[in-house]
Amino acid sequence: MTVALMWEARAVPGRGEDLLAWARAQELDAEPLRRETFRAPQDRVLVITWWDAPYDGDLPELPEPGPELVTRAVHRWRFESVGVG
Repeated sequence: MTVALMWEARAVPGRGEDLLAWARAQELDAEPLRRETFRAPQDRVLVITWWDAPYDGDLPELPEPGPELVTRAVHRWRFESVGVG
């Protein structure tokens, strides 16, 4: 089964590039099948990792950044793939 973990944070105004750099620099305890990093308006950063694991498996996730970088707690979601197309 393929499971995707989504991690999304909103930076303090003007700190979007810092949050993006911070997210890219974070290492996980294991290597995912795939990892993508995105940015969006309002200094948002999104990281999605894909894993070959059960939905409720113990998977490494990105931590919370320091309060100097974000305006709120990180949002996290877990999804399971139901196919492509």
